[in-house]
Amino acid sequence: METINPTATTNPNSTSEEPKGSKRVTKPRYSRFMQQELPSWNPILTPRWVIFLFSIIAAAFIPIGIFSLQASHKVVEIVNQYEKACANQATDKVAYIQDSKISKKCTRILTVPRDMKSPIFVYYQLDNFYQNHRRYFSSRNNIQLKDPNKASTTKGCKNEAETKDKSPIVPCGLIAWSLFNDTFSFSRGNETLEVNKKEISWNTDRNERFGNDVYPKNFQSGSVIGGKSLDPNKPLSEQEDLMVWMRVAALPTFRKLYGKIEVDLKANDKITVSLENNYNTYSFGGTKKLVLSTATWIGGKNDFLGITYIGIGVLCCFLEASFFVLYMLSPRKLADPAYLSWNRKARGHH
Repeated sequence: METINPTATTNPNSTSEEPKGSKRVTKPRYSRFMQQELPSWNPILTPRWVIFLFSIIAAAFIPIGIFSLQASHKVVEIVNQYEKACANQATDKVAYIQDSKISKKCTRILTVPRDMKSPIFVYYQLDNFYQNHRRYFSSRNNIQLKDPNKASTTKGCKNEAETKDKSPIVPCGLIAWSLFNDTFSFSRGNETLEVNKKEISWNTDRNERFGNDVYPKNFQSGSVIGGKSLDPNKPLSEQEDLMVWMRVAALPTFRKLYGKIEVDLKANDKITVSLENNYNTYSFGGTKKLVLSTATWIGGKNDFLGITYIGIGVLCCFLEASFFVLYMLSPRKLADPAYLSWNRKARGHH
């Protein structure tokens, strides 16, 4: 009679083949990460810790808010709205702005309220202008702006993409077509205040997004002119007004940098502004403002940041005091089971 070894079927060194179609199950390698056995920190916010954290936040936020407000108040800003005054004699302002035969020159006198240290930033501000409209901000082609070999690419520019003879427009799209075209020049008495328009755009725009070998072509050549024309002999990387304008704003009220005056201005100086009121904001009820402003370490004039910091700090002070009073009036031991709801009911019942 033939004997059978009972351990033959479980020998791991056996060379017998596994049945076809069977799947070999492998046990995953053990790790503390896979088994979720890594040490963890479970903070317990005791009343003392909560009061301490609120104190730290208040002690940090209130001084930051005070310094921010002080820096904002040091900014000297002159704001002058001019679209109504420069078209005061026109009964139909839309017809006035669209008539190229009418002179759009206008003069404004600005008074410097306090000493202004250079550089003095010159902005133009537009109100009720929605650059964030989906059809507006998508009407452009970024590849065309950068690559001279893609100048004929107008994909995305549904409007102002090609001329009537199907020639591509560079730069194409509504954003470039509606480029702001009011001009400003400044003087103080007999002294002309030069406006430096160099490096008013982002470095990434000049060096990366706009090509130094891409030139305007067929721009503002249609029957309806949207805004400023571009020098066809200058590459797009040197057209800084265009680059500033094509950084579309998120809100309907926005400011864009026009240039810098690199001369100090004294208090009570009279600044004569000779401007050309060319940009059409009358058809959509928009307004135009000229802004002269200095800057501090926090930037331009903006009280919102400082007020927000101070408000949060004061709120933390109030919460800190409230928690402290409650903790002193009714202290209790942390995790005391006597305060459980069913225990309170049981004590009340007995």
